Amino acid sequence: MLVILQNKKVLLAVTGGIAVYKACDLTSKLTQAGADVRVIMTESACEFVSPLTFQALSRNPVYTDTFDEKDPKKIAHIDLADWAEIVIIAPATANSLSKIANGLGDDMLTTTLLATRATIYVAPAMNVHMYQNQAVIENMQKLTRFGYNFIEPGAGYLACGYVGKGRLEEPKTIIDVITKHESDKDLLNGKKVLITAGPTREEVDPVRFFSNRSTGKMGFALAEVAARLGAEVTLVSGPVNLKIKNEHIKQIKVITAEDMYQAVHEHFHDADIVIKAAAVADYRPKETHTEKMKKSDEALTFEMERTKDILKSLGEIKENQFLIGFAAETENHLANGKEKLIKKNLDAIIINNVSEEGAGFASDTNIVTYLDKDLVEQSFSLATKETIAEQIYEQVIKAIKDKHK
Repeated sequence: MLVILQNKKVLLAVTGGIAVYKACDLTSKLTQAGADVRVIMTESACEFVSPLTFQALSRNPVYTDTFDEKDPKKIAHIDLADWAEIVIIAPATANSLSKIANGLGDDMLTTTLLATRATIYVAPAMNVHMYQNQAVIENMQKLTRFGYNFIEPGAGYLACGYVGKGRLEEPKTIIDVITKHESDKDLLNGKKVLITAGPTREEVDPVRFFSNRSTGKMGFALAEVAARLGAEVTLVSGPVNLKIKNEHIKQIKVITAEDMYQAVHEHFHDADIVIKAAAVADYRPKETHTEKMKKSDEALTFEMERTKDILKSLGEIKENQFLIGFAAETENHLANGKEKLIKKNLDAIIINNVSEEGAGFASDTNIVTYLDKDLVEQSFSLATKETIAEQIYEQVIKAIKDKHK
């Protein structure tokens, strides 16, 4: 994996915290991996470690002052911003995150970050209570939306004496995360991925509707991972309380099953991969009311009619699209999933038993079985929905490659 860093132009941005000593080790390991490393240090970082240390480890000049123009033919922070292929901010303090998130450019580090187009990785380090502060959380969420990639801090004994989450992740782990991300990010490059997520709502009257327990978490995870792998992503989502982290994902918000049907069909023909993770209502009230229905002492009966089967309709018209469905079951889940796969002309189906602990709606985790059109099963054990999404794409990418051999 480290070969990915060979000859990579890596800019290490070091801000002022006690964890600066780990940035020295990170510089050494990056250099040993073959990367061309240049270091920017804030004024506060220089209070912990001398720039001379980083110069010796990187074998390159260290940048500390916006106005220290080492080459009069170039503007240093612009030249450095254009030069970098990868930027790593480590350690990233609460103060630096605040400045970067709000677009401030008052030193060499922040002005360079404003100008760079490189992939940026952020490794925070701070007191556990600072890391949990709402302002810090919102700044990190904001930067994530901007496309910054966060490497979460580890938990343990902190320099301040507290024990908790906030210590800078170990340099080896930082490098492992970056090399994996760099190796993965072009796997779906050039592919258009269409994903559905969340529930639909079928109106009864202005205040009531029929829906289900879906939160959209699995579909959103699939969208985020696809974007990270280089795909152009369109996400058609029902009413959910989730926000897109990657601003490059195109989100289309819908309410009803009919809305979702229309939106999916509008974008289907341009898609390469289609994953229908939404829990679409199978039925809707045949009659709706324009005014709120008043309660009475009598029993209430609704006549329901079928909604359009979106997945089946896509299976009937698909050409070169790789079409994936989801089967949320409570019994005979594998048998029911196989039947759905064949009946709806799918390339693969993701089957999960939603009654199983850790795999139900609203959970941050999932347990699924990936079943391809040859009825070959691949089981994914309990993991976060993001990890499950990554595992799904591994299977999809392999299937697409095998198809074109």
